[in-house]
Amino acid sequence: MFSIARLRIIIFCLALWPTIAGAQDETLDIKAADTSSPRDTLRSFIDACNELDELVKSTKYFDRRDPTFTATVERILDCIDDSEIPAFSRYVRAGEAAACLKEILDRVELPAWEEIPDTADIQAASDAATATHYRIPDTRITIAKVEQGPRRHEYLFSPGTVDRAIDYYQSVKSKPYRTDQPAVSQGFYDWYVSAPGNPWLGSLVERLPDRMRFGQTLGLANWKWLGLATLVLLALALMYWTYRTYFRLASQTDETQLLRYWLILVFPIAGIVIPILFERLAYRSLTLRSTPLYVTDFVATLVALVAALIVIFATSNRIAATVISTPSISPLGLNAQLIRIASKLASLVAAVILFLVGGQYLGIPIATLLASAGIGGVAVALGAQDSLKTLFGTINLLADKPFSVGERIVCKSFDGVVEDIGLRSTRLRLLNGHQVTIPNDQIAGNDIENVGRRHFLRRKDSILI
Repeated sequence: MFSIARLRIIIFCLALWPTIAGAQDETLDIKAADTSSPRDTLRSFIDACNELDELVKSTKYFDRRDPTFTATVERILDCIDDSEIPAFSRYVRAGEAAACLKEILDRVELPAWEEIPDTADIQAASDAATATHYRIPDTRITIAKVEQGPRRHEYLFSPGTVDRAIDYYQSVKSKPYRTDQPAVSQGFYDWYVSAPGNPWLGSLVERLPDRMRFGQTLGLANWKWLGLATLVLLALALMYWTYRTYFRLASQTDETQLLRYWLILVFPIAGIVIPILFERLAYRSLTLRSTPLYVTDFVATLVALVAALIVIFATSNRIAATVISTPSISPLGLNAQLIRIASKLASLVAAVILFLVGGQYLGIPIATLLASAGIGGVAVALGAQDSLKTLFGTINLLADKPFSVGERIVCKSFDGVVEDIGLRSTRLRLLNGHQVTIPNDQIAGNDIENVGRRHFLRRKDSILI
């Protein structure tokens, strides 16, 4: 039985939770990176990298569940200007650039801390360049003042330095580590590209020979290629099964089975989730790095965007079917066709927005996306003139409503009863029993006599006297 005493204990624990959590936060003693001057940025970056090196080498894997680990990584990335890195790979590229920069700094001779400008030196500087940029002597590493954006007035490793970090590291990696202070992190980049992301993989990788653990092919540890191949095969198999099942069920389901029609939408939604999970596993568990990770992220994001387009069009069809299923709307009437067209136009607008937002997320400039959309629109318009003409004819019919299903009309010398009004054409059942199909643009451009809407029947007779 749930007693009052137990309820009091629970309330007491909930009341004390903020105090307990605050005490835990205090024991972590986590502090943010100081980026108020080139000296503070460089010192914060080196100290955080050394702390992370100790954490990774002690646990043998990247322990993202440890708040100390997460806070240390954030302090490192706080020193990086990632404003020019595409959003889909921003966190990863900034991390790899940071690892390369630390390896470079561990090999070159650094000036004394007093020789690096701090806040007082910047305020006293008469030269504008001194106040905005600092380059470490005999290197291409620049710490620059951010002039705009949310990190304005902070001193960070410049976008150019971040972009060149990997190439610069490759040119100096053969040099020995220096032995003076500050401390160096030997093998920091090797641990970055080879350490796994969970303890189970960490214990497994520890048993592998050094050639598999630390050996690299195309910038990636050899054991990770095996893991990546396994993940790719698993993701492809799941995607194939998901869409094969969806299209099979869709062919067996029509709009009249509304609940089943909505339930099978779970399969294309799973088509979005699978590449996202694949991307997370590739980064968080396998800890892919460098070009293989960028390619994997790009492809997975692109597949997820395509899957999202399928979901958009499938959802619009189901919304239209749900509205049309109401008793006040005839499935074969003009209002039903108008709802279908409106849903397709809405899904097309949503698809264009997804194309622009997704393309920008992948690093494609918005101007290029707009130009591509414009060129594609012109090409579609030129190649589908007849279809567009028919579509606009359908819209005119739906807007004017000159007839509806079941009414008798006369159009283009055809006299018959309207059986169906489609998106492209209208079907008539002639008085002699034949069926005729007339494109909607031709109907909209001709005179229509609606016999079914007459108020009375006029007869003409001739009387002979």
